[in-house]
Amino acid sequence: MTTMNISLPEILKDFVDSQVLENGYSTSSEYIRTLIRNDQIKQAEQRLAALMLEGLESGSAIPINETYWDNKRAAQRQRHSAE
Repeated sequence: MTTMNISLPEILKDFVDSQVLENGYSTSSEYIRTLIRNDQIKQAEQRLAALMLEGLESGSAIPINETYWDNKRAAQRQRHSAE
């Protein structure tokens, strides 16, 4: 694992220290890693929501059934064999 040094004003360091104590983190690093992971999850959820909205706004719905998937598979095979 690599290290990263950050500088915090005393008030923020005190806050981090209190979060470590109050929430059962073993170290301030563990708390910061949790914040970063939560931010990664939040950004992924926002990206997914944007993609879903894009899909909803992309036009009329089409039926997704076995024929649809058969055609998708055939198109992929054709693309793959052309390469």
